Amino acid sequence: MALGAVAEPPVRRRGSDYAQLSRRISQAGLLERRPGWYVTRITLTLGAFVAGWVAVFLLGDSWWQLPLAALMAVATTQVAFLGHDAGHRQMFRRRGPSELVGLLAGNLAVGLSYGWWVDKHNRHHANPNHEDEDPDVGAGALVWTTEQALETRGFGRWLAQRQAFLFFPMLLLEGLNLHVASIRAILGREPDGRHTTPMRHRAVEAALLVAHTVGYAALLLAVMSPVKALLFAVVHQALWGLYMGCAFAPNHKGMPMPTAEDELDFLRKQVLTSRNVRGSRLVDTTLGGLNYQIEHHLFPNMPRANLRRAQPIVRAYCVEQGIPYAETGLIESYRQALGHLHDVGRPLRG
Repeated sequence: MALGAVAEPPVRRRGSDYAQLSRRISQAGLLERRPGWYVTRITLTLGAFVAGWVAVFLLGDSWWQLPLAALMAVATTQVAFLGHDAGHRQMFRRRGPSELVGLLAGNLAVGLSYGWWVDKHNRHHANPNHEDEDPDVGAGALVWTTEQALETRGFGRWLAQRQAFLFFPMLLLEGLNLHVASIRAILGREPDGRHTTPMRHRAVEAALLVAHTVGYAALLLAVMSPVKALLFAVVHQALWGLYMGCAFAPNHKGMPMPTAEDELDFLRKQVLTSRNVRGSRLVDTTLGGLNYQIEHHLFPNMPRANLRRAQPIVRAYCVEQGIPYAETGLIESYRQALGHLHDVGRPLRG
């Protein structure tokens, strides 16, 4: 999708557009931290997470563990959302407390490298949907541009032809992929010996990942048979990956993909490449606030609880500036994302 076909000429001085919006948001008090809200959110989320694992222990060697594994996938994703907020310093202004919550939520509770995710996610925020700069749209199991599709060979080409139909089934492997990527980030080195991924607390992250893995396996094997333990892990990890993918997929997939030739200021770069998902507070909770993707990209450190209040201000400002503001329902967001994946693979289908 060409950016030039979407963007409209600005009506004010482009260099000041974001500053004007930022002043409005700041004057509304929406950049202020929400400690009370986060204390409640952390207590409820971690309480449900711990209660779930207590239930696993008490239930013992039962096939009812499999439905419980599905519920634990939901609880695990909600904990991961806390790690996301900590990574953006939405909870605390200081780095120390933010990193502590991120390491405990990511590495220890979920088994996901916090340092790897922060590095990857910051690069995504800096250049969303940019093929050469955003790691989320780099060629991999899925391809996001026609050029990427034409470069595929063998099994990769077979996947690219059918990727729209295989998207949700492939998300069942996303949890495993995140675990593997975390280990590679901690251990991976360049030919010159430097680590491939910058990380402030590499040893701590490695220790917490080991603790997570050992504790996870030990608990499952202590309370149920090896077969049931394996099936629990498969259901839990598969549905966690599916939930994570479903939460992030509506945000940018199928939106314009800028190139080096596009000259966009910060405001337009973030708004034009992002899509909001409308809905109730239930949608807010289910998607961890990521349904306000435009507001989140414009103000990454804004507390999650303030995004709903910021939306009308941002939307009205975009109307003033003549900037398209994409917002749709959840099902329609998936339809647009899958439509983009299908179109990308079209040349390979002859």
